[in-house]
Amino acid sequence: MATETIRVVGMSCDHCVKAVTEAASALPGVSGVSVSLQGGTATVDYDPARSTLDQLKTAIEDQGFDIGD
Repeated sequence: MATETIRVVGMSCDHCVKAVTEAASALPGVSGVSVSLQGGTATVDYDPARSTLDQLKTAIEDQGFDIGD
């Protein structure tokens, strides 16, 4: 199991939090997602053998958000 905190740019409301949470949660091997609107981050617990960090980032970007450095 791995935990990554991803900087998500462009979130402004609870709908954004829900979109990011659902996008990340839909990937195989994801066991937990915690999104901070105030902090602009998504912390994801996942199995790197089932989903990669790049796949997580792409799923979030596909919702219309940018990934920060």
